[in-house]
Parts: sequence; C-alpha cells; structure tokens
Amino acid sequence: MTDTIRIMTWNVHGTFNLNPAFDLDGVCSIISYWSPDVVALQEIDSRGRTDDPFGRLARAVGDHRIDARSIVTEDGDYGQALLSRWPFVEAPTIIDVSYQEREPRRAISARINAGIGEVRVVATHLGLSMRERNTQARALADLARQRRTLVVGDFNDWLFVMSVRRVLARACPVRTRLRTFPARMPMLRLDRIYASRDMSIRSAWTDRKAGAYSDHLPVIADVAFAE
Repeated sequence: MTDTIRIMTWNVHGTFNLNPAFDLDGVCSIISYWSPDVVALQEIDSRGRTDDPFGRLARAVGDHRIDARSIVTEDGDYGQALLSRWPFVEAPTIIDVSYQEREPRRAISARINAGIGEVRVVATHLGLSMRERNTQARALADLARQRRTLVVGDFNDWLFVMSVRRVLARACPVRTRLRTFPARMPMLRLDRIYASRDMSIRSAWTDRKAGAYSDHLPVIADVAFAE
C-alpha cells in the first residue's frame, strides 16, 4: 500500500478542430498511461453517438463511477463523471449548482475508501461568467468544509476579481498551479485540484500529449495526508 493516491481531472471534449469525433480510444490511452486512482472528467458527450462514452471512459479506471448528466436529450447526454478504482463509502450525491438561466451545472460529492484512508472528492465544471462562478464556488466551499477533502475539475477561473480560488482557499488552501488551456500553448490555469489543509500535494503535472484530444490538458497529482 502506498501513502498517496493519484488524482486526475480532465476536460476531455476537444474543440477548435481537436478530436472532432471525440476519439475515446485516445482519451482512454492517456488515462490508462497515468493509472490514476480517482478521475474527474468533464464535457463527456454522447449526443449523436451509438456507443456509450460514459461507460467506456469508466472502464479505463475501475469499477466505481457516478455520472452527472447536465443535458439529457433523445439523441444522447452531456455532462461529467467521477471514476474510482476504490469503492464509494456511500452513494455519491449530485448537487445542482446551476446559476439562473445559464447552462446547467452540477457537482458530484463522493466519499471514497481509498488505499490510504477515506477521502471526500467533490468534482465539478463551473460556469463562464464571474458572478456565476463565484456563486458556485461558495456552494462548493460549503461541501468542502470537512476533513480530507479534494475539490477538482474545470473551474473556468482565470481572473483575480471574484475568483474561485479566493473562495475555496478558506476550506482548501492547497492547490495545483498548472497551466492547462489552451492545450497547444497553455496560458490559463482553468483545471485544478484543491485540497483541504490536512492533505498535501506531493507532486503535480500535466501531459502535453493530451493536447491531441482536447483543448484542455489534464492535471494529475499524487496526494497524501498531511504529516
């Protein structure tokens, strides 16, 4: 048994002519290469497809998953997923963090019986406006006020004014600081892993090869309980 767990977060849906057919084999190959214990994926899109992207991506990680499908249509669904090789302590919950009339947004909260002990993971994909993100961050902070908590996802947060990181720092002051967007020339730190003060990030990195499949790079981190 190691003293760390490996966390990964990745917005996997390619745009700007990247991966227009949503090549699941390529996405799964990046995930499998790093062999994470827990993965949060955003912008999974099954619309117009005959296969099941949610299921195929889950099989790249392990036996435990929870989907949050924010858009459901007759032609398929769109949303995010939290995947784990470790079992959930209890049934995860999906929280609606949508803001007014903007695009529906969800957060997934799960307690995971990881190899180093129990960890709470909150996974999300926040909105595009400052006020929307700030409101959603406050809802996440309420979820994160517990021991051994990670808040992960695509936060769409790049400005200091009304920033998500200032809100979350009260509950989860430890965070990654990797540039992830746009993937081919990363400038913005949109994708992050936040950790409560009783956890530490031993190392964190990204994978430039993932730029072949998405306009975001993934963030991967080995996380431990603080000494």
